Amino acid sequence: MSKCEEKENKMGTLRNDKWRHVWPFFTIMLLHCVAILLFTRGFLLTRTELPHFSHCSDISKCPCFSSSSPSPLVGDTEVEEEDLTAATRRPDLNVANQSHQQTRCWTRPAVDRLIIIVLDALRFDFVAPSTFFEEKRPWMDKLPVLQELASRQGSSTKIFKAIADPPTTSLQRLKGLTTGGLPTFIDVGNSFGAPAILEDNLIYQLAQNGKRVLMMGDDTWLQLFPHHFEKSYPFPSFNVKDLHTVDNGCIDHLFPSLYQEDWDVLIAHFLGVDHAGHIYGVDSSPMIEKLEQYNGIIDVETSIFAMSLKDPPCSIPAELDTSFCKLDLDGNELCIGTFQQLDFAVTISALLGIPFPFASIGHVNPQLYALAAGTWNPESSEENKCHHKSNLRGWMQSYLDVLCINAWQVKRFIDVYSASSVIGFSSEDISRIGHMYTLAADSRSLNIKDSLYGNETQFPVLKRQIDAYFALLQSVADLARSKWTEFDLRMMAVGFGVMLTSLVIHYVAIKRAYDIYRASFPTLGNSGISSGLVLAIFVVAVRACSFLSNSYILEEGKVAIFLLATTGIANIRHSIMKMKMAFEVVLLLKLISVLRFSIDLGPAKQGIGSAGTLNSDYEGHLSVYMAEIVPMLALFLLAYLLYKTTQNSSCWGISKCVILGSILSYVLIAIYWVIECKKLNLPPELQSVGKSRIPQTIYGIGLGQLVLLTLDQLFSVEKTTDSKGRVFVKTVAMLSAWSSTVIILLGKQGPTIALASIIGGWCIMTLQSLEGNEAKDGTSPVLTFNPLSVTQWSLFAVCLFFCTGHWCAFDGLRYGAAFIGFDEFILIRQAILLTIDTFGFSHILPIFGLPVLLGNNPFSQYNLEKQSVFLKLSFVYLMYGLIMATSVTFTIICVTIHRRHLMVWGLFAPKFVFDVVGLVLTDALICMASLYYF
Repeated sequence: MSKCEEKENKMGTLRNDKWRHVWPFFTIMLLHCVAILLFTRGFLLTRTELPHFSHCSDISKCPCFSSSSPSPLVGDTEVEEEDLTAATRRPDLNVANQSHQQTRCWTRPAVDRLIIIVLDALRFDFVAPSTFFEEKRPWMDKLPVLQELASRQGSSTKIFKAIADPPTTSLQRLKGLTTGGLPTFIDVGNSFGAPAILEDNLIYQLAQNGKRVLMMGDDTWLQLFPHHFEKSYPFPSFNVKDLHTVDNGCIDHLFPSLYQEDWDVLIAHFLGVDHAGHIYGVDSSPMIEKLEQYNGIIDVETSIFAMSLKDPPCSIPAELDTSFCKLDLDGNELCIGTFQQLDFAVTISALLGIPFPFASIGHVNPQLYALAAGTWNPESSEENKCHHKSNLRGWMQSYLDVLCINAWQVKRFIDVYSASSVIGFSSEDISRIGHMYTLAADSRSLNIKDSLYGNETQFPVLKRQIDAYFALLQSVADLARSKWTEFDLRMMAVGFGVMLTSLVIHYVAIKRAYDIYRASFPTLGNSGISSGLVLAIFVVAVRACSFLSNSYILEEGKVAIFLLATTGIANIRHSIMKMKMAFEVVLLLKLISVLRFSIDLGPAKQGIGSAGTLNSDYEGHLSVYMAEIVPMLALFLLAYLLYKTTQNSSCWGISKCVILGSILSYVLIAIYWVIECKKLNLPPELQSVGKSRIPQTIYGIGLGQLVLLTLDQLFSVEKTTDSKGRVFVKTVAMLSAWSSTVIILLGKQGPTIALASIIGGWCIMTLQSLEGNEAKDGTSPVLTFNPLSVTQWSLFAVCLFFCTGHWCAFDGLRYGAAFIGFDEFILIRQAILLTIDTFGFSHILPIFGLPVLLGNNPFSQYNLEKQSVFLKLSFVYLMYGLIMATSVTFTIICVTIHRRHLMVWGLFAPKFVFDVVGLVLTDALICMASLYYF
């Protein structure tokens, strides 16, 4: 046989050996993807969006305008077939040709023009006086104009606390505000590429009924409503590092537009507070500056465009007033109401006299309706409150008419939805809603009959009728909140079954690898069940079961720290018994304590940036300079460790060039932080170039390093027989290639987190031999396997996720990291950067770093065969993947059990999304690692 044929046969044998170890990872990843897809299709279904639209002509079918007969019963309110056909047809929008000849549609218009100023992410404690809270915080009382207007005697201004249904991303809130419905969780995925809203909504009704809408600010509005605005001034909204472009654009167009007469509804959407919160945090100087800027804008706007509301003749009944009152900073009584964002669309529609959106399930808010209609003045004197009781009775009768239309519209939607949707509402729910509607309609019928005979309806009667409609509308809203998502239990069960199948295959693959390992290398250990295995199973089971409780999910990081500390205590026991490695055990426990403290500071790390904080008294303090110097020192220490690592062996080859590239990237990161430091007052041109070109250069170096390692893996020929040493070299090279990008995205906490991960990894690697079985010949157990070390590795990765300022919620994402080095938004590029920032230290680096568990001395005297290294790596990766898959399986069980829980969309669903994304990423990274290392 020729040398070429012999070489080909050898390469073919190596490829066969490689794929024999690799194929289980790809099979498991495929099963996980199928399971997640099926379960998600059943769990995160959107509600059925009906293609029906309200029209002015629909009101002819409403029993509320019938004065000669009682209101129809439940079945009579169903929309006739020809009405549904007409409602289904959506005429093309041509706003420019709309006429203003129709002054009344469903309700009598209470206002002619409307200004809607949206201050994104404006929390309640930003607006309400600090006296409403137990503790005054720095961001409070920065909007005194609103407080002064609301507390002024006889003022027509009122502060409401808006209550939003989760999820609370911009797309969901805008959709909920304009449609009056409950957007479902699955739409979160569309927040970065918002599709046009196709169902009936407030903006559509405004355009269809001749209202000229002017929009300025967040360009999400234009994506949701592409053909609805008479005029628009959109500005890009995805660069969260940009605090001023959208706001300045609004300011430039808002004040001139107030003097114009070419609009009926003006919408100005500011984003500065939202972006400042994402980048710098709530207690930062940029946040305070933005709030003060908004205060000035509102002050000027109210001075220019003062609404000429009518002098209120009397207040609405106290029973309809849900306000809570306290004294403000000046000692004046200030009352604040509550407002469901679900009610916004129908309330604005009633005020403007346009049809209510077909799918709206909100109710007309009595306080806002009375306020805008000019009948709200609770502070007026008793003598002036009611010049005549008929005024109050007239208002209540008018509001009752509006509620009647509101209830008819909601009942119509419920009937159509149940008839059109695949699942719809249950017959019991429909019957209960129908009965409540009948009672309210019958009560109103008696009122109409009394009016026909000239009898004035008494206040208690009107109040009971209003209460009946309130109960009906509230019942519908509660029903929608509890059953809006149509869970496909069969699809969820199939997905869960596939997930269980993947766990079985995981176990079989581990058993197979272990059997091959024991058969091939019988002298390297025995098959006894160790206490480490029992403890590992116990720890994984406890963490998985903790996902069944919402309290433990909220404290997931602390739970992981506690379990990691528990395994550290077990290491202490073995260390005492064997009288060795006490230093490593103590160091690991100390590191765990530091991580525990860091997790408590996790949310505050969302605000890590270059801007100053509110603690101005400490600007000259040593701690301020230490915060700048320590990351630099940690970065240079990382570079030194990398350099020293390459000096331990001569078998580095191309990997040494990769590591030198990482050291260069570390230097560039240090220069980037110097340029970013405002205390140096560097030229703006230098800052602008440095903030974009340096990160881009680092990304380019990192990409080049990965390409170089890939080519080396494909075409290089092994020159060493020490397979374990070769794997160690490749591990260090791969980690260094990823590290620079992960560190610059994570900010100045990156180097210290990297050092912590190195220390923790070294401790776990060293301590794994504490509970090892010596070989029969007495040599070091270099190939024995302790599953507790893999469990510690996975727990350590979870801790790093929370230590870096992340948590399992969409507001736990550090959006600013996606724009380091870039100003414009490109979906794929920014998504990749955000993924690396989010999962860098918790998934990417830990998975590529797993081969260090092969042993604590990679260049030892034992030149291990390649087959043994493959088996050990396969064993480690299968065990790590099984731990992750087990946790996700219990997450699936959790969301299945709690699918009707109040916090399903606010807590359990985000946890599910983060876990399944993390599992798919873990599988993909394990597959790539197996191709790279094997």
